[in-house]
Amino acid sequence: MFSKKKIVIAYTVEKCKKCGMLRKRKFAEGDVLFAESSNCASCDGMTSIEKIFGEIIE
Repeated sequence: MFSKKKIVIAYTVEKCKKCGMLRKRKFAEGDVLFAESSNCASCDGMTSIEKIFGEIIE
């Protein structure tokens, strides 16, 4: 009766294959696990999508 609506925000974690740096960003349409996504900001290596998850905000 008095339940609160829960909002889930989806995130994507990218990992650089060269230096191992992780970067968390908001999920974008078309994100697929283990797909190459962009260039690394620190070493200019290629990053791949390591994890897709959601966080609940109440």
